[in-house]
Formats: sequence, C-alpha cells, structure tokens
Amino acid sequence: MEIGILTSSRADFGFYKPLIRALEKETKINVELIVFGTHLSKEHGYTVSEIKESGFTIHQEIATPILGNKPEDIVKIIGEVHIQFADFWKDSKFDLIICLGDRYEMFAAISATVPFNLTVAHISGGEQTLGAIDDIYRNTMTLIAKYHFTNTEKNAHRVEQIIGTNRNVYYTGSLAIDNIKETAILSQTDFLTKFKFDLSKEFVLFTFHPETVNYTNNKEYATILKDTLLAINKPILVTMPNADTMGNIIREKLIEANQSNDKVHIVESLGSVGYYTALTYAEYVLGNSSSGIVEAASFGKYVINLGERQAGREYGENIIHSKISKQEILNNINRLSSHKALGDRNIYGDGNSAAKMVNMLLKERETILRNY
Repeated sequence: MEIGILTSSRADFGFYKPLIRALEKETKINVELIVFGTHLSKEHGYTVSEIKESGFTIHQEIATPILGNKPEDIVKIIGEVHIQFADFWKDSKFDLIICLGDRYEMFAAISATVPFNLTVAHISGGEQTLGAIDDIYRNTMTLIAKYHFTNTEKNAHRVEQIIGTNRNVYYTGSLAIDNIKETAILSQTDFLTKFKFDLSKEFVLFTFHPETVNYTNNKEYATILKDTLLAINKPILVTMPNADTMGNIIREKLIEANQSNDKVHIVESLGSVGYYTALTYAEYVLGNSSSGIVEAASFGKYVINLGERQAGREYGENIIHSKISKQEILNNINRLSSHKALGDRNIYGDGNSAAKMVNMLLKERETILRNY
C-alpha cells in the first residue's frame, strides 16, 4: 500500500514522526513524504532541514510561496497550492493520502484531491478553535476524508456529526503524546550551544499566534504582549508565530521586545526536540499555542492560555485562561505559586496513538486498495 503523508509546517511534522516510524516498520506499507508550505520558507526557519536531519526520505518538495499574511494573501496562497497540487495529484499513484490538522495550506492540498477521487485519512478532526478560522478548514477536510483519527472521544463524536456516520471514525489519542515519549531531549549544554539560551535559570516559554477570526485585534494584542513580556522579570524564550493572517504584526512587536531587552530571546523554531527540552525546564508556558493545550500537561506545566484562539478545545487542569490584558496576565503569573503541583496526566492520550492508527490501516488495507 502506497501512502503519501502531507506535511506543511514544523507543527504537523512533529506530530507525524511516531506515525512515520511505525508505518516504515510494516512490510506491506510504503511511506512517502510530500513537503510544502512553510517548511520551504527561509523566513519561517526552512524546517525541511529538520525532516532531513531526522533521517526521513522526502518524496517531493512542492514550492508554495508564502506571499504575505493579509487576508488577500492567504487567498492567493490557497490558490497557488491548488495550482501546484493539480499537477502533482494528476500523476499520483498513492493508495492513501494522510493529512493532519487545520492549516489553510493543508486544506488547499486536500481539497485539490477531490476531482481525482483520492482516498484521504485525516488526523485531529472534530476539534474546535473558536478564535481561529481553522475550524472551517478542519471541518472541510473532515468532509473530504474517508478515514478519521481523533485526539479525544468527544472529537470523534463531533466528526460523526459532521460526516453523518460513525463509519471509519477512530478515537486514537494525539500523536503528540507518542512523540513526547519517543523524543530524547537535549542536555542543557547542548541546548545552549544550539539555541544560545540558558535553561539552568528560571524562564518562561512563550508562543503566540494571531487570532484569525477577529484578526484586526492583533495589532492591539501585539502591543499588549510586548509590554507584558518586558514587565516579566525573568528570561523569556520566544518561539515565533506561524504564517497566519496578521502574523507579521506579532513578529514585529516580539522583535522590538527583544531589541529593548535581551531577556526576551527569540528563536524561529525549536523543533520537537528543542521544544520538548524547553518544556521540561520551563517554569510555566505563556501564549496561545495548541502545544500548550495538548502537550504541556505531559510535562506537568501550567499554561496561561491567552485570548480566544484555542477556545473550544478540551483542556486539562493545567490550563489557566486569561484575557489579553497586561494586568490580568501579570495577576495570573503572580498567582501561579499558590497552585498545586501537577502530575503528568494528559487527556490527549497514552502515547500509543501511532500503533492504533497503523493497526487500523492494516485492517482496512484491502478495502483501501480496492477503492483506489
């Protein structure tokens, strides 16, 4: 069975790694990676290099230029991805295409499969992010896909509601938890050498992506965040926002914070190993990344989740929701010392998601081949 895995960003590739390794062990399955999106953007860290460093073979790199971050730019990028994948899918010999998540680039690549009647499996369907337009992309990908792997049981039920049946809907948990279990973190010395940041001192791990529903608010949020970071009396390790609407405004203010005070340390992308190393040593997490909702609980870390981007996602006891207000954020930080110590229980899975997915694909292998 020929399986093509679509990866468009550093985020989805981190999730995919346990699944790719598990699939490569199966003699009846051949896996090929299709790399596009911000992986090939130097501005966003050229993270295709991380894929190569991981030892995985890339079947195809498809250049999909990141033209900007205004709404009209996003529309043009979606159109460009459609054009590039029209030629690619035309000659496709894959029995199954696997996609993950809710990015607009991923949505475009998958919607381009429809005229070719290709069989798609979607990972992480059924989630809700009310502060981002990703729900629209994610739910459309769910409608296109024939097979579904969800992170929680509630999400599985939501997928069933979207597609009108429980057929081929599997609650497997999140691959992120598998990835955590399989990742050997860096030593503090190696981290310092690679990222020029000292993990031995108390620090805050920060990631903030723009809200894409009420996207005009991001200009105000960016200023608030800059002022808040400068008011925190500890080193802050910042990973930069992704290529969403108004993302450059957030970037500009983070760079200004870095230039104003060197305690604000910016890294474009830590990669899975770097990020999990930082999570291990961070005092707490601040921002609105899905990694705070999904992964931080496995490290026993509190997360001050900012704004509405992740509104609608299921969350564990480690999440503290905060408005994007300097005073409210600082108040939540000051109250952290009074919270109880956390364990590593995570509602998003037990670390066996990849095995569950592979077992299902092997079970459905003949059906998938017959459909193709």
